[in-house]
Amino acid sequence: MAYASLRDFVRALETAGELRRIPVEVDPVLEITEIADREMKSPGGGKALLFEKCKGAAFPLLINAYGSTKRMALALGVHDVEEIARELETILKAKPPTSFKEALALLGTALELRHAKPKKVEGREARVECRLSDLPVQKCWPGDAGRFITLPLVITKDPDTGTRNVGMYRMQVIDDWTTFLHWQLHKTGARHWRRYCELKQRMPVTVALGGDPVYAFCASAPLPDGIDEFQLAGFLRKKSVELAGDVPVDCDFVLEGYVDPAEPVGMEGPFGDHTGYYTLPEAYPKFHIERITARKDAIYPSTIVGVPPMEDFYMGTASVRIFLPVFKLTFPEIVDIALPAEGVFHNLVIVSIKKQFPYHAMKMMHGLWGMGQMMFTKIIVVVDADVNVHDTREVLFRLCANIDPQRDLIFTKGPADVLDHATPVMGFGSKLGIDATHKLSGEKDCRPWPPLIAMDEAVKKRVDALLQDLR
Repeated sequence: MAYASLRDFVRALETAGELRRIPVEVDPVLEITEIADREMKSPGGGKALLFEKCKGAAFPLLINAYGSTKRMALALGVHDVEEIARELETILKAKPPTSFKEALALLGTALELRHAKPKKVEGREARVECRLSDLPVQKCWPGDAGRFITLPLVITKDPDTGTRNVGMYRMQVIDDWTTFLHWQLHKTGARHWRRYCELKQRMPVTVALGGDPVYAFCASAPLPDGIDEFQLAGFLRKKSVELAGDVPVDCDFVLEGYVDPAEPVGMEGPFGDHTGYYTLPEAYPKFHIERITARKDAIYPSTIVGVPPMEDFYMGTASVRIFLPVFKLTFPEIVDIALPAEGVFHNLVIVSIKKQFPYHAMKMMHGLWGMGQMMFTKIIVVVDADVNVHDTREVLFRLCANIDPQRDLIFTKGPADVLDHATPVMGFGSKLGIDATHKLSGEKDCRPWPPLIAMDEAVKKRVDALLQDLR
């Protein structure tokens, strides 16, 4: 389902009973964060919040729009995100790939097949000129260096191939016409920037805010470099994204400008991040804005990150559910994957497998560390196929019962999330793999493995019938 605008999505949220309007004036400096944080940590993620009067700003602000399983599905136009995974699985299975590289190529083909290719159109509807101080940009946390735009669609192009990338990189506001662009070391936007630096050319950058909520989800999704996020958006919304230039025509705000490779980088941050800690100042380039335009009925989209659970947990979970078929193409032994909220994406991954041979779990660990953004994962726990990876109690039981620490823990090193303050150097650190599966004959230093306690099925049925009679 395609939404005609962000306001259209707001109406859908309200109809579904998933929106709370805040009619009183609230300050985007800290106050909106405090209200939103309480809402995000309420049972089930609370409600989406529409702040209709933001102090010092000309536009309303929407936050926590993705912050529940139901709202995430609404944003993607489905009853359940598993519907999307099933559709993608059906397409991909039509021609099974023989390698991960083929799987990625097939993913691009699959997206192309389903209303996915963006459509160029002429111009946008009438818009108003504005400046950053007109927008209700939040200062999220007390220790933040200033106000930050947190749900931007940062649109860049590879200067050699012309391939477009849409990334979500936070933007610290410096003044009405300047921000920092926090594209991290491993991100595609940073790769484009490094290439422009080599060419000694000014880098065009466009930032869009709002529009169909699927755009922000796609900008945050772990797509391989080279696959267009607007192509994924077209696949998800069952309708091609209409672009004026490289920007969806329905976006609420458009910031057009450039990054100058000849200009010295500046110190961006601190920022209260998804790790639950502040990211300390680091050097990033400045984005110089030449023009800002807005829809006349524009709504400013925002989010906050911090100590979990937060809104981003539901976005990350949706990505895992949707792209699980791609993982299974390369690793058919995978049953399920979970990224617990407490692991803040890259700290902990739990995967269940159909174990088939000795040390299969360790093959799984190394395989996952070699897949895209899974390279950032700090801890991987592998459990058996019968374990519900979304049930922390069940996972911890197997983790405690099935490991010998010296035998079943492996350590390695590799790329790390640059936001991870615990690594000894930025962007690189150690990793831990834990084999919590049952052990097979042939695995070193294992005694005969006992069976798990379970009641006989016939007895369970007899007791079910007996209890039914007693009701």
